[in-house]
Amino acid sequence: MKLRKVTAFATTALVLSLAATACGSSDSNDSGSGSGGGGKIKVGIKFDQPGLGLKQPDGTYAGFDVDVATYVAGQLGYKPSQIEWVETKSADRENALARGDVKFIAATYSINDERKQKVDFAGPYLLAHQDLLVKKDSTIAQATDLNGKNLCSVTGSTSAQNIKDKIAPKANLRENAGYSECIAALQSGAVDAVTTDDSILAGFAAQDKFKGQFKLAGLKLSNENYGVGVKKGDSATVTKINTALEKMVSSGAWQTAVTKNFGPAGYKNEPAPKIGDIVK
Repeated sequence: MKLRKVTAFATTALVLSLAATACGSSDSNDSGSGSGGGGKIKVGIKFDQPGLGLKQPDGTYAGFDVDVATYVAGQLGYKPSQIEWVETKSADRENALARGDVKFIAATYSINDERKQKVDFAGPYLLAHQDLLVKKDSTIAQATDLNGKNLCSVTGSTSAQNIKDKIAPKANLRENAGYSECIAALQSGAVDAVTTDDSILAGFAAQDKFKGQFKLAGLKLSNENYGVGVKKGDSATVTKINTALEKMVSSGAWQTAVTKNFGPAGYKNEPAPKIGDIVK
């Protein structure tokens, strides 16, 4: 009788142990919190920004943010084949992190005080600036030259409003749903300039179909410190990503990624920023 009780107890313990192991294995694969192995890590990027985060016709992904995210994931223990790319549009980045849809986000995600209330940031890994993209032979040399000219940006853009409110109030602002429409308008001559972050503009200008047609004005109208977004309170992941970013810079991989993705547009990038050094 005693033997049967012990055997039953041992059997129950074994079943519970196996169940716990199975649950732990499933969580590791989905969360991306482990050190690779056979699991996956979900990473948020943009799908529609050439030079930064672009889903290509063949289903692969390319751009500076993609290169940064791939390097970081590698330092966390994940091979490129273990990365699951998730489109994270600007308006949904904070929610995606809060819901746990992704482990981290590298998507032209400027660090600011308002966002730091909702998410934590590693980095910055790039200092960008608001700028103008104009035709190669354009005489526009400063933002005030936009008075009386046609300026394009996306609907609700703070970049365009910054120029209208503070720099060139007489500019004729044209707002489109996306930057692709603005670039097409610039190419056709319908507008004289397009404005947003210089990194985004350089990415579009570096596309094969636009090579040699445009130039950046190089005006540095604002400072945009791109950081890697992480779920609020996940300080361990922030520390690991910061270490990865420092290694990416020191190894030369950071500059290689900048040159590859932005070089054809003549993008004069800032030196790699130091971790935690936010330029106001």
